[in-house]
Parts: sequence; structure tokens; C-alpha cells
Amino acid sequence: MSATRVVPIYTANDLEKTVAWYRDIFGAQIGQTFEHEGMLVGASVHYGAVELWFTQDDFAKGQDREKGAGFRIILETDQNVDELAAGIQERGGEILSGPEDQEWGVRMFAVADPDGFKITISTPMAAN
Repeated sequence: MSATRVVPIYTANDLEKTVAWYRDIFGAQIGQTFEHEGMLVGASVHYGAVELWFTQDDFAKGQDREKGAGFRIILETDQNVDELAAGIQERGGEILSGPEDQEWGVRMFAVADPDGFKITISTPMAAN
């Protein structure tokens, strides 16, 4: 097998709130959106060539289930992660850890989206 891209799809408890968080707090561009009977049911967000998708959870597995357990997305960037983290905090986002240097040569920080999905932003230390 050979793949040319991967696109994670998350389920959101409140898709409109999640899309707004990725746009307003996390700095994404909104891509495609899909509605069903006047309700937002799907959306994509973009960071350059990186794309994430979200769907409205139908709660078939329960409304209180933990999301994102054991799963994390790492977004690599050539931007200054300290400035990115500060901007996210200024816009109301919560930094879970960092920014901090790692022994494997990156500087990174972590956040969680409104549904608890964890995202790490990483850059080579030479880029800071």
C-alpha cells in the first residue's frame, strides 16, 4: 500500500462550538461545511496543507464518553511555538503543557480542544 495523505476525523459534542474554537482560538481556516436539515453536521479546518475533519456526534455510544483517550495529533510547524502558544492563551485557549524543549530536538506545547482531543504543536529547536 502507498498513501499520499491522512485526514483525521473527530466527533464533536457541539460541532458549531468546536469549529468556532478551531477558528477563533486555534487559528484555523474553515474549509468545507455540511448541513443536514439546517444543522451543521460536518466541517473541515485547515492549517496550510494540513486538514482536520469534524462531525457532529450522534451520541449513539453515550453523551458522557471520553473522547481522544489514547490519541493525539502532532502538528509540526516552522513557526515560533512560544508565540503560537501565547496567542492561543490570549484568545482563551488553555495550554496543557509547554512550550518546552525536548531531548529529541523539538520545542513543543500541548492543548486540548473543547471535546478533550489533544494536540501537540512542535517545531525543531533551531526554528525558535
